[in-house]
Amino acid sequence: MGCYHSKKPKSPGYEEPTVLAAETPFTVSEVEALYELFKKLSSSIINDGLIHREEFQLALFRNRNMKNLFADRIFDLFDLKRNGVIEFGEFVRSLGIFHPNASIKDKITFAFRLYDLRQTGFIEQEELKEMVLALLHESELILSDDVIETIVEKTFNEADMKGDGKIDEEEWREFVMKYPSLIKNMTLPYLKDISMAFPSFVATTEVEDSDM
Repeated sequence: MGCYHSKKPKSPGYEEPTVLAAETPFTVSEVEALYELFKKLSSSIINDGLIHREEFQLALFRNRNMKNLFADRIFDLFDLKRNGVIEFGEFVRSLGIFHPNASIKDKITFAFRLYDLRQTGFIEQEELKEMVLALLHESELILSDDVIETIVEKTFNEADMKGDGKIDEEEWREFVMKYPSLIKNMTLPYLKDISMAFPSFVATTEVEDSDM
């Protein structure tokens, strides 16, 4: 532990595992395991140590039935520097929000920004409809347009407590506290034990029990 071999140059935007572990719910050895995953993802199309939009979509779509729309928004939110690529530090910090031990407050804020598709600082009825459609798509529920419209309208009116035709962050927080299942996709249980989720990395990254 603690000795980082400098056999090959690190990715641009690389940050020390100790720094990232201090700022996220991950341990140092988990950050090292995430670096192995990051290297794999960042070289899947363009081998430059950065995750490009296409590489991110490839990673999401291989194992998740997720709409393009969300893949795009999640990419934009992970890209903290807004420079069109995801660096290692951004990858770990953003993934940290999905950790089971991350604060609910951070999860609610991230979800709000995710669903604010047009980035206006509010969730509008059309955006809520997109969200409902994506969730239905994920659960493979087939509902008629009328039923969907009713669900969207009823949900929107309940969340829009001020009745001004848009959901602000405060209203969103209240609404999620009432219906926590709205942010259940903000928690990825396997992040709690990365060495179990990615067994192939354990050979290259010693994960010590004392860190768990």
